[in-house]
Parts: sequence; C-alpha cells; structure tokens
Amino acid sequence: MTDPTTRAGRHAPTTLDRPDHPDLGDLRGRADLPGPDEGTDHRADGSSWTVADEPVHSPGAAMLLREYFVEVADRWYRLHRGRGATAEEIEQGLAEHHSDDLVPPHGVLLVGRYGGEPAGCVGLRRRDDATAELTRMFVRPARRGTGGGAELLRAADLAARAMGARRITLDTRLDLLEARALYARHGYAEIAPYKEDPYAECFYGKELV
Repeated sequence: MTDPTTRAGRHAPTTLDRPDHPDLGDLRGRADLPGPDEGTDHRADGSSWTVADEPVHSPGAAMLLREYFVEVADRWYRLHRGRGATAEEIEQGLAEHHSDDLVPPHGVLLVGRYGGEPAGCVGLRRRDDATAELTRMFVRPARRGTGGGAELLRAADLAARAMGARRITLDTRLDLLEARALYARHGYAEIAPYKEDPYAECFYGKELV
C-alpha cells in the first residue's frame, strides 16, 4: 500500500453508510485493514500498544479514519477501475459520511496507540440488544506486524460486553484477505448475510463468552 499522505488532498489529519456516489458504495462499513499480526510481533524498539476510546473528531481518531477510508477506497478502485480513488472522491466520501454514530451509549470508537502515537482504530455500534457490529478496523501500514490488530480486537470484545452485547458481527469484502484471516484467528466464523449491501461480500460473527 502506498502512504495515503503522498497524494494530493489527503494530508490533513481530519476525520465515513453509503455515499451517494455509485462507485464508492458503503466503504465506511468495511471493518478491515489491520494487516497480519499474530506471530510477527516486531517490537524491537520496546514500544507497546495501548487502546482507549476517543471522540471521533479528536485529531488522532480523525487522522486514522481518513487513512482508513483512503485505503479501502483506493483498493476498491484499483480492483474495479484500475486506478486509485481521486482526491475529490475521497473528500466527497469523507464529507458526506461521517462516524458520528460511534458514540456512547450505542457506539464507540477505540483508538490504538503504538509508542504513544495513533496507529490503529476499530469501531462498534449496537445493532440490537444482543449484537454489536464491528467496523472501521484499521492499522496504519507502518505498524502492521506489531500485534495491533489483535489488541484492537481484544479491546473491541471488552467494549462490546460493556455495551451489553453477547455477540459481534461484521461485514467485509472478499479482496480484504488479511483482515478476513485475522478475524478467523480471533474466533470469527462466516455467517449468513444480515443486511442488504452490494459491497458486503462476506459476513462474520463471534459469540462473546
């Protein structure tokens, strides 16, 4: 993956359900991009992960949500259009589709910090009394392979229980192979589709015990 900060219009640390733009689709709902973690913990500098809830408009959270959206959009456009998303398409999606629902009591945004710096995020929203939906799963490329995906998922389990949920569900795209592998390693199994969405190509669920 290229660093999203290298493309025009994507450098500012600002803060995604479905954009009106027919090609962007519900990119906000993709819960993915942690990268492979387990078995490759490269903490040679002694840094460690901490995870805590943060407001979606805090500088660190906004930066991570932007980078998340840029990456999932770029990957979709490269796969289906042979090009990355344009700066205009990114800005339109970010402006129209925010993360304001990830606030208590029915949602939360968790920000992971590595060595004190924002490095990953994951969101949860209540779907019903027993179910929380996981979304915005992301680890910055430079911090993949340091255990961040595992830490974020463990924190999401705790947050979902605190919300009263007994299970977590998510939807993702077939091309996001690294995220699908991470979910499987952490107890998620494929389930039947639970909502209509042309960009949700596979669904996962996990019972909280």
